[in-house]
Amino acid sequence: MASSERKKGIGAAARVTALASSVMDLHIRIALQEMDREKRRLISGGIFLATGGILMLLALVGSELFLGFWIMDLLEIGIKSTILILVFINLVLAGMSLRIGGYLAKGPYLPETLEGITKTTKAVLGKN
Repeated sequence: MASSERKKGIGAAARVTALASSVMDLHIRIALQEMDREKRRLISGGIFLATGGILMLLALVGSELFLGFWIMDLLEIGIKSTILILVFINLVLAGMSLRIGGYLAKGPYLPETLEGITKTTKAVLGKN
């Protein structure tokens, strides 16, 4: 190999490395911006969800008491049987909620990052 051919090969490798480095810097910058924006959104959402959860818990306790007294009067049963019925109802509802929640909570995706990776991949491969 001649000296000029080696320099061309090294120059091409340097350009590819610089391109890859630039692409990675771009993706890291976008990911950090998304993370910062998502962090604020998640903290605000968490505060509102906690407030709503506490209020819903208080409403649930009140409705459980009302439902318990209603079941006792309707079926003319004791307090132990009423509590057992309420526990069973709560277990069924909790199981359904956990199942649905687990399905809905599968992995967050950052759309801007996915879009950026797709564009970069197409640009590197030379596709439009």
